Order: sequence, then structure tokens, then C-alpha cells
Amino acid sequence: MAVFTLTRTKDFTHPRRNVRLSTLMRLRWLSVIGQITAVLVVAFGLEFDFPVWTCLAVIAVSALLNVLLRLRHHATERLEPDRAAGLLAFDIAELAVLLFFSGGLQNPFAFLFLGPVLLSATALPPKYTLMLGAFAVFCATVLVFVHYPLPWDSDDPLTLPPIYMMGVWLSILLAIGFIAFYAWQVTEESRQLSDALAATELVLAREQHLSQLDGLAAAAAHELGTPMSTIAVIAKELERAIAPDAPHGDDVRLLREQANRCRDILAKLTELSSSGEPFDRAPLTAVIEEVVAPHRNFGVTIEVITSTGAAPVGPRNPGILYGLGNLVENAVDFAHQRATVEAHWNDDEIGVTITDDGPGFAPEVLDRIGEPYVTSRRRLSDDIDSEASGLGLGFFIAKTLLERSGATLTFENRAMPAHGARVSVRWNRRDFEQKPEDAA
Repeated sequence: MAVFTLTRTKDFTHPRRNVRLSTLMRLRWLSVIGQITAVLVVAFGLEFDFPVWTCLAVIAVSALLNVLLRLRHHATERLEPDRAAGLLAFDIAELAVLLFFSGGLQNPFAFLFLGPVLLSATALPPKYTLMLGAFAVFCATVLVFVHYPLPWDSDDPLTLPPIYMMGVWLSILLAIGFIAFYAWQVTEESRQLSDALAATELVLAREQHLSQLDGLAAAAAHELGTPMSTIAVIAKELERAIAPDAPHGDDVRLLREQANRCRDILAKLTELSSSGEPFDRAPLTAVIEEVVAPHRNFGVTIEVITSTGAAPVGPRNPGILYGLGNLVENAVDFAHQRATVEAHWNDDEIGVTITDDGPGFAPEVLDRIGEPYVTSRRRLSDDIDSEASGLGLGFFIAKTLLERSGATLTFENRAMPAHGARVSVRWNRRDFEQKPEDAA
């Protein structure tokens, strides 16, 4: 079996981030309704004096923009990041104008500056979030010094001390920075995990396809056995009936020889599995040899060590084949001269330990090995495939597939004075030897 590598790993990198126009429009309609309600309550409910009609005109501009967007674009259209950032910048500017006419940062609704920046952090590239955050901080800074008085009782005006206003400004600044970064971090981790799991499913589908091809080959060998036997019998009868010096005597002999050859090939295919279920189950030693074989003759000596006695027999699981194959491939890539694959088993446990004499895992990533997009590979500037080989998906996919088979993985560096990496994979023997129908 050929062990697959992610030849086009960049297919699993994050797509261009964008946001649907309908999402921004719904949020803007929600803000328009909230702003109109706040203005009307303050103006006519609390009877505070401030430029109410000017504020309503500013809100009307926001509503008009929504109407124009609805007329010119389909609601399900996905906006490019720069266009979405432009619309969010408009929302920040519109809020800043409303706050300018209603008390600046003294207005408790000043914390709504966080809204557009938070949305950008979850849906747009980081550079647009940084620009929107800087714009929001700029607007908040201007409002500290330039704004209309806060709508309040004219007989008892509210005057907040400058140090308090400085605290409000600082709290807005910290909220924009901290909450936006936190939202971006959580969204980024979720996006990376989703992309890596998609890559894992694709690799597993490829391995399952190979396994299905093996089964189809065995089934074809079984089904073709009867007609090939018939052809061989007829060819033999024809050879007997035709004189040796007949014009077609050589053709008949060639037909019989080729029919016998086909029968031999089909026999070899059907004999590859002694369990009666071709290719479904294999001993652990055969699985190890299958994943090691593609990596021999690459300048690194691969030593296979196995326990004595009959090897445990388990399902020929595509996930196990890919997972172990990826771990062996990494060991060969980083080894200086030698890599070792050691298999051991007892009545309760089965283990496979893969070691190499390379530099080992980098200390800064050792605790995070197995997470998506975590890698210690150094990209080479003159290697066109360096991007594809350095995304850190290999260990994640291998770990995910092996854990699905019931394995437990441990990543560590070899104890001094030895050097290199050590990866231990362990199964409960009963789980490893379980047949698919037993699991069902």
C-alpha cells in the first residue's frame, strides 16, 4: 500500500475570509431600531434637550445605505474583506457622529464602538480588524475633547471629572483590544480545527478507497476463477484435437499457456489472505512492513523490531495504515542515519514505538504536538514544496486517525545521551483485534 502525503496541503489552508451582506444588513437594521428608540426615549420620554432631528437624520443615512445595498446587491452575496471592512468603518463613523451630538464618551452607549470591531475579529482577516480597531480608538479619542453636552437636566447639569473621562477612554481602548483579540483567537482555533478535520476526512477517504480497491481485486480474482478454468479446459481440448503441425497449433498452445498464467495470477491474489476475507485483516507485523516498505532506500536505515510469538491480527484499518505511515515518514525525514520501529505485545496491550536519531521535537512545540498547524519544520526558501510540508497537519491527521482506532499516542524526545524523537502508540489488545461486526 502506498502511504499518502498531503501533496497539496495548501488546499486545506484557510479560504479568504468574508461575510455575507445579509449579516451586516440585519445587524445594521438592529442598530438603527435601537438608535431610534434611544433617541426618541431621551428626547420625548425624558424630555432632555439635544439635537434630536440631527441625530435622526444621521440614523436615516444608515437606514438609506441599507436600502441601497438591498437594491443593488443580492442579500446572500458574500462581500470581499475590504468591502465588509468599509461598511463596518461606516458603522463606527455613524456611531461617532451620534455620540458627538449626545455627550461624547460621557454617553454610556460609547461602548458600542466595540461591536463592529468584534464582528471584524470573528469574520475578517486580522489586518482589517487592526485598522477598524485603530479607527474606533481614534474616534473615541476625538470625542473625549470635542462633543456636545450630555443630554441632562438643564437645572442640574452633569459634569464628569477629566480623570473619570480618561478612565472611560482607557476602558474602551482596553475592551476593543482585549475582547477583539480574544474573539479572534477563539474563532481562529475553531477555523483551524475545522479545516484540519476536513483534511483528515479526505485522507481517510483516500485510504478507504485503497482498501476497497484491494477488496475489489480479491473479489474479481474469485469471480474470474470459474471462466478462466473453462477457458483453460477448452484450450486443452482444442490442443489435443488439433495436430501439432496444424496451422493454428501454436496459437492454441499459446492460448492454453496464457490461460494457465491468468489462473496462477488469480490464485496468488486469492491466497494473499488466509482468513477467507481477502485484505480485511492482517497481523501487526504485516501492517508494520506495509507502512515501512515505501520509506526504505532513502538513505536512512529502518530497523523493525518485533516481539516473539504469534503477532496479533486486527482489521486492516486505513486509519491505522495512514497514521503509522505518517509517523514513520516523519521519522525518516528527520533521522540522520537510523529510524527504528519496535512492535511489542502481551495479553493486554499492543504497542508500536517509532524512534529516530534526528534533532528531536523542538521544546516550544513538544507540548502542542498533534494540534493542527503546529510544526517544527523549517521552511526552505528555495523549496517550492516547503509550504506544503510545513503546515503541521501530518501529525494532527495521524493522531486523529489513530485515536479513532482506539490508540493512545505519546510524543517525547529520547533521554540523553541519545538524541531524537520517540512516538509511542498503544492499543488495548482486545480493541485492536476486534472484528468490525463485533464492534457493530
